[in-house]
Amino acid sequence: MAIQRTLSIIKPDAVAKNVIGDIIRRFEENGLSVIAARMLHLSAEEAGRFYAVHKERPFYKDLCAYMSSGPILAMVLEGQNAVALNRQLMGATNPKEAEAGTIRADHAESIEANSVHGSDSVENAATEVAFFFGDIELHSRR
Repeated sequence: MAIQRTLSIIKPDAVAKNVIGDIIRRFEENGLSVIAARMLHLSAEEAGRFYAVHKERPFYKDLCAYMSSGPILAMVLEGQNAVALNRQLMGATNPKEAEAGTIRADHAESIEANSVHGSDSVENAATEVAFFFGDIELHSRR
């Protein structure tokens, strides 16, 4: 198994509900380490650049509006197969389909306000991490 890095974002709905600690606890209890973190409030333009891959999708404008509606916590997680493990811990995008005990099953409000974002591949993780963090901000704890 490979040590990987992945981007995780605690989205505005979860930040507003004050469940940051619970989400981070779940990552750490399952072998993922937070190696960088920063809270910020994205502008609609910044959210649009981050989600540019979805620009032609019908949900793009709503997604950008939602992601710029309040503060987020962007983090880099590191660990064995971090990309897949993070996605497993998050649960299905639609919280109604998420397995019991996953972050989205426990905290998400809807398919739009689904509490967390996680990179979907090692390649996308590298791009997404670089969007929020420079190399000097990444501090491996292994």
